[in-house]
Amino acid sequence: MLNMKVVSWALGVTSMISFLVCVSYGLATPTSLHMSGFLEQVLPGFKWLTWPGFFIGLIESFLYGAYAGMVYVPVFNFFKRCWNNG
Repeated sequence: MLNMKVVSWALGVTSMISFLVCVSYGLATPTSLHMSGFLEQVLPGFKWLTWPGFFIGLIESFLYGAYAGMVYVPVFNFFKRCWNNG
């Protein structure tokens, strides 16, 4: 059985790291190659190269990852119980 707190935190932190990698990549490459448009579409309030936008994107990335864990763990545990009892 999976622990919801552990999985949610792990996915939240992983999402934050992915956001930081995307922003770092965007800073190191020409505008035509980075994902600023995509990030602005999927993260409401995110604005490329602004401090408030950066922190909003970082927080939203964590929340999306944590949400994925909160949805995934109960589904996983349900099927694990069903198939282990059969």
